[in-house]
Amino acid sequence: MKRIALDTNIAVEILNENQDTIERLKKFNVLYLPITVCGELLFGAKNSKRSKSNEKNLKILLKSCKILNSNMLIAEEYANIRLELKQKGNPIPENDIWIAAICKVNNMPIATKDKHFKNIDGLKIVGFSN
Repeated sequence: MKRIALDTNIAVEILNENQDTIERLKKFNVLYLPITVCGELLFGAKNSKRSKSNEKNLKILLKSCKILNSNMLIAEEYANIRLELKQKGNPIPENDIWIAAICKVNNMPIATKDKHFKNIDGLKIVGFSN
C-alpha cells in the first residue's frame, strides 16, 4: 500500500482543486495529515474572508485523510531534528520541524513544495515543484 503525508502547501492545493497535484496524489492509496498540518489548515480557514465555506471544504478533506497525531516519541524526534538543524546552521519553521518529526517516526514520506525539508536527514520527501 502506497501512503504519503501531506504538507500544508499540498493540502491547500487539493482544497484549491489543483488538478496537477490531485493527479500526482492518485498513485497513493492513503493520504495522511500530520496534526500540525491540520492546525495550520484550520487556522487558515478560520482566518479567511470565506471562513464558513473554507471550513466546510476543509472538513471534507480532513474526513478523507488519516490523521497522524503526536506523542513522546515524536517530541523526542522533534528535539533531535531541531538540534541537528541548529548545529548545521539551517533553521526551518518550527511547525515544519514537528511535521518532519511526525513523518520520520511514522516512516512516512511527505509531499511538499518546501525545499528546506531537504535539510533533515532521513526524511523521505516527495517534492512538488512550484
